[in-house]
Amino acid sequence: MTDQFSEEDFDLNDLPDDELVEQMHDDLYNGLREEVVEGTEILLARGWSASKVLDEALVGGMTIVGVDFRDGILFVPEVLMAANAMKGGMEVLRPLLTQSGAESVGKIVIGTVKGDIHDIGKNLVCMMMEGAGFEVIDIGINIPVETYIEALEKHKPDILGLSALLTTTMSYMKVVIDTLVEKGIRDDYIVMVGGAPLNEEFGKAVGADAYCRDAGVAVDMAKELIARRRAA
Repeated sequence: MTDQFSEEDFDLNDLPDDELVEQMHDDLYNGLREEVVEGTEILLARGWSASKVLDEALVGGMTIVGVDFRDGILFVPEVLMAANAMKGGMEVLRPLLTQSGAESVGKIVIGTVKGDIHDIGKNLVCMMMEGAGFEVIDIGINIPVETYIEALEKHKPDILGLSALLTTTMSYMKVVIDTLVEKGIRDDYIVMVGGAPLNEEFGKAVGADAYCRDAGVAVDMAKELIARRRAA
């Protein structure tokens, strides 16, 4: 076994930059965490900046995963494996990105609403968002409105993400959004909602800025809404 791994290590080091990046895209796609971490370290050792590694190797790879997930070529288990591999690379890069003050694409606070303990969809959104270069603050499941407000005040995100899987809990999203309105802070945040029982009409009815059918859509929508807001 050891020989096989040392051969693998040797191979990655031998690849020129562009081929190594392509190999990392493949490794991400296949959920190979150790290889992604190693590729990340090799590129850094070759003098790549942390943000270049993030954009070209990791975000580039997760973009391919996102497209295939959206098109039904990849499914949740594969995406979770790819996201886990991405996380490995991110653990290496995060301290360096923080030091260099690299601007994130945007910041999102996300949680599953009160009464609901489902988190697969939410976790998927978190991973895809992180894979697209967002700073993600996941506040967990069964979250009451007070906790959302505290998180918004503490983290000052661009986006608030609300998730629900049960028809009985989705109405709590309106409670959260109405509270933002009452406090006069609704316009400070882009509010995105998602979850299996929701649809476009529901998103409009509760006063959200966007309803996201799945994690891939959530990323595209988030980028678009932030770009629009920054342009304004």
